[in-house]
Amino acid sequence: MAMEIKQDRLDAFLARVEHRNPGEPEFFQAVREVSEKLWPFLQKHPEFAKARILERLTEPDRVVMFRVTWVDDSGQIQVNRGYRIQFSGAIGPYKGGLRFHPSVNLGILKFLAFEQILKNSLTTLPMGGGKGGSDFDPKGKSDNEVMRFCQSFMSELFRHIGKNIDVPAGDIGVGEREIGYLFGQYRRLRNEFTGTMTGKGMAYGGSLIRPEATGYGSVYFACEMLRTRNEDISGRTCLVSGSGNVAQYTAEKLIEMGGKVITLSDSSGVVVDHAGLDTEKLAYVMDLKNNRRGRIKELADEFGLEYHEGKDPWSVKGDLAFPSATQNELDADSARELVKNGCILISEGANMPTTYEATKVFEEARLLFGPGKAANAGGVAISGLEMTQNSMRVSWTRSEVDTKLKGIMSTIHDTCVEYGRVSDDYVDYILGANVGGFVKVANAMLAFGAV
Repeated sequence: MAMEIKQDRLDAFLARVEHRNPGEPEFFQAVREVSEKLWPFLQKHPEFAKARILERLTEPDRVVMFRVTWVDDSGQIQVNRGYRIQFSGAIGPYKGGLRFHPSVNLGILKFLAFEQILKNSLTTLPMGGGKGGSDFDPKGKSDNEVMRFCQSFMSELFRHIGKNIDVPAGDIGVGEREIGYLFGQYRRLRNEFTGTMTGKGMAYGGSLIRPEATGYGSVYFACEMLRTRNEDISGRTCLVSGSGNVAQYTAEKLIEMGGKVITLSDSSGVVVDHAGLDTEKLAYVMDLKNNRRGRIKELADEFGLEYHEGKDPWSVKGDLAFPSATQNELDADSARELVKNGCILISEGANMPTTYEATKVFEEARLLFGPGKAANAGGVAISGLEMTQNSMRVSWTRSEVDTKLKGIMSTIHDTCVEYGRVSDDYVDYILGANVGGFVKVANAMLAFGAV
């Protein structure tokens, strides 16, 4: 009976969240996954339940939404919508990327910002959770059009950010080019040079390994998971989805560690290379995607590889899977296919790339499953280290930054094991990441009182 009451309370809480956030399925999915894992922990810690920490944590501190007006190369006025979600500043300045993509809406950014709270907490660095962006699509735009959009976007955003308030970074559609235009406009409007944005170029305060950090971190986390079973990456067949920044550097690190990367994809289809990608092919992909903005099919055409239009990598047989494209790209049918084909590990390079139903398939199969808030925290970890370097007016070497990244990913893994071990032979990494990230934020919120 007590268990039924607890479940009833959880159901009632989730129903309230869904009612208060209509039309935001991604946000509700993120809250549901976190809440279900946290609920037994909250029953054992009534101080958090009494202070309604979870209710407060699922409501943003503030949502900023604004019009972005800019002029394209033909002289036509264009209008987009800009956002910044400052979700929780309990343990430090709001920290999270800006995403420029046609799919951007309030619900997607709220899900990303909510996940960012726990992700940033897991890094042990003093960073709160936030996210922002626009439905602007930089693809197909000239450099001048992107610059005019970024300057208009920042002309509103600058009022709401600062090195001790909110420190945005890049995300999908926001790379070093966009960060340069955004930071240049911020510096112009504020007449100050501070580390208010991360992902900056090395010439003006950026950090080495920032572009590589999310992909590298996902691989480092996979190494930690494999180590619990006395295994490693060398010789393993690896499935990587996507072909953008995260996928590129995930593949690079896997190849460096002796893994055999046989897939890359984009929204048009998947390339399968049974011999395994090498540095030449990967260099071609980086030029294709970063400079020429081409489609992944061109890789298949150039090197005579398999290409499957409209498909993803998850039906291909492989040992380790690295979903590195976008949210909810890996569904329950794909999860069952991976399990059937002998996959033993999933390390999420993207944010929530696995559907709720698919995570249940992996849990039932007791696979090593690294959720995004843990496995892809390398990007924001290096952003935090960039903030530190900016504050100290120093620049660390590549080796120093990479060593710190490995240390942070190892610490995140240890936290997940501490809070997620359910038996001698199984760690529930979703449970460990959610509880481990929650505790620090919750204790800070308790200390602040009812604010």
